Amino acid sequence: MDFAAHLCYAGEKKMKESRSFSMNKLLLHSCCAPCSVYCVDTLRADGIEPTSLWFNPNIHPWTEYDARRRTLLEYGEKEHVEVHILEDYGLRDFVRAVSADIDHRCAHCYTIRLGTAAKYAVDHGYDAFTSSLLISPYQNHELLKAVGETMGKQYGVEFYYRDFRPGFREGQAKAREMGLYMQKYCGCIFSEEDRYSTKIEKAKKRYAEE
Repeated sequence: MDFAAHLCYAGEKKMKESRSFSMNKLLLHSCCAPCSVYCVDTLRADGIEPTSLWFNPNIHPWTEYDARRRTLLEYGEKEHVEVHILEDYGLRDFVRAVSADIDHRCAHCYTIRLGTAAKYAVDHGYDAFTSSLLISPYQNHELLKAVGETMGKQYGVEFYYRDFRPGFREGQAKAREMGLYMQKYCGCIFSEEDRYSTKIEKAKKRYAEE
């Protein structure tokens, strides 16, 4: 059975993408379970059954990586979503790769994850790939889209672009109802630092006054 992608609108940016390619098999790169919920529900509503791929070497520390990995498997079992795991807890490699320009680390993060997803899609016979990262209002959406399309062209597989952001709150609410682990930061150790940036600055001032 073939599935036709629909005309998508990207909110205030008014980005438009029209897709009409045949899609029997879609690979969904899953950054985590909570972000996957709405993506999977929406794709299924359109008659598309996605397969989830876990490949997130940006997630640190190990306890966080393990919690998100286990939660995705838990979600897959509950919702009957096929989940494939590519193990790579890449703390040292990731830090080495972004250390020269930490503030622009997301470009590297998107490239390694979507590049690996594109290659996996080609190697395993998928017609297209996409990512649950496209649901997050906290990601650089335009950069993410550009990297996805570039990786798709590089490996010879269609990048299925869709702006899932309008369903972010709905997906998060359903994830909470399901009792899924809800992470507090994007993934890498530097984003975890960003989470506490205000508290860190206040603490520095307090320390200076002591």
